[in-house]
Order: sequence, then structure tokens, then C-alpha cells
Amino acid sequence: LVWYSPEQFEDNGYEIPSTMEELIALSDQMVADGNTPWCIGVESGNATGWTATDWMEDIMLRTTSAENYDRWVSNDLAFNSPEVINAMELYGQFSRNDDYVAGGAASVATTSFGDAPKGLFTSPPSCMMHRQASFITGFFPDKGEEVARGEADAFYFPPFASGNLGNPVLGAGTLYTMAKDSPATRAFFKYLQEASAHEAWMQQGVFLTAHKGADLNAYATPLLRKQGEILANATTFRFDASDLMPGAIGAGAFWSEMTAFANGQDAKTTADNIQAAWDAIK
Repeated sequence: LVWYSPEQFEDNGYEIPSTMEELIALSDQMVADGNTPWCIGVESGNATGWTATDWMEDIMLRTTSAENYDRWVSNDLAFNSPEVINAMELYGQFSRNDDYVAGGAASVATTSFGDAPKGLFTSPPSCMMHRQASFITGFFPDKGEEVARGEADAFYFPPFASGNLGNPVLGAGTLYTMAKDSPATRAFFKYLQEASAHEAWMQQGVFLTAHKGADLNAYATPLLRKQGEILANATTFRFDASDLMPGAIGAGAFWSEMTAFANGQDAKTTADNIQAAWDAIK
């Protein structure tokens, strides 16, 4: 998702982009208008760098096939392959461009991921857009009340028009396991497969479902319904790649090397270092 201020878009005459080409052109137009397109921050204590991996995953799904994404997760597609380096360099077009980033590119590695979106709400705003998942509203200054007041909204991080890769969605999920087998537990698990169970949860907020039988009108807010529609209309869904990789990579070298990339390390060196970490654990 790309978060933005509807008021700022209206005041500046900006339209929601439907393709990556349009998103890049919009970013350039914002710079030409004297605005800063993006707030980006990857600092997260011992987990610094994880937000950069999410950017990479979103871009991989928009620049290469879902099959290549799966091969990347398992390292059948090497981390220093052209497809991965291309995605990293495209991420760098956003994150390493001083004109694009609030505070300049040097601020990305030291800006907390939770503080990054707050630039949307300063007066004047320090940025026009912020890419992050649905949970980020909890880090807004008023803990998401900005959405209810119409001060914040989100649009789909768009695909390339030229890529013919459909409308991919990156996400995570809630997993259930049975600690003790019993008829009641099995009945509950069966109930969780029903659309009515999903609709009951949808009405509580902060829950999205891919259940094709669920009524989208059950979502608690218009924004949640919009997010639910994005998920329902996805032509490809893939789980967060770093979460699927071995911990030494997905919660180790990938994080640290993307932080080094934010600090100026080139894409090939970054990719080579992550691949070397993969090779070391095989």
C-alpha cells in the first residue's frame, strides 16, 4: 500500500497512479513542484533493514515472475542474479534519490520505520507518500484516527504497465495449529473455513481475508474494504519472502545488507554479500 494525504493530493492536483510508470512520473512531478515524494525509514533496532526487504519483495513481484519469486525464496534463483539486482536498483531509484526522500537518502537508514509516515501529517508535510502495509496506521500520530477523519488514505502499490505480471499482492497471514486434538477443536477449525467466520472477524476491524465467499460489505471501514478488494482482486499472492528464508538470511544478512545498501553500498556488492551468506549455510 501507498499512504497519502487526500487533501494534499487534491490541493496539488495529483491523481492516484494505476501503473508503476505513473507512480514514478508522479514522484518526478512532485519534485518539480517543490514537494518531496517519499518518507522512507528502515531503522528498527536489532531488526533494522526489514522494511527495505518488503520494498524488495514488492518490486520483485512487479518485475519478474511469481515462479522466479519462489525460486528466489529457496535460493534456486541466486540472490545476485540479474533479476534480484534489478529489483534492488529500482528500490534504490526511490530510496537513494535525495530529491525523492524526506531528509535525503542518508536519512533512510536512521529514520525509524514507525516515525517515517509521520511526515505525511506535518505542516507543511515533509513528504507526499509512504509505502507500508496495513498495520502502519497504528504508528500514525493519532493511531489511525487520521483515516477516520479523511486525513489519510491508501492506494495499491501498482504494477508496471509493460510487465504483463498482473496485480500481485505481498502479505503475511495468521496461522493456526492444533495443540490438542479433540472433536470440539476440529469443529472450530472447520468453522474457521466458513465465510461467516471471516465476516464476523472482518466486522471487528484490522482483519483482511482472501476467502472468496466472504461479503466485502462486512468490512468495518471503507479503507478496510478497499484493502480487501485489493486482496480479492490479486492475480498473484505471495508470502513475505524474508519470513520464508532461513533466519540467517531473512532476519540476518538480508536486513543488514539492505541497511548497508541504504548507507551507499552498491547493489551488486549487497547482493553478492547476501548470496555469500546463503552459501555459508548450505
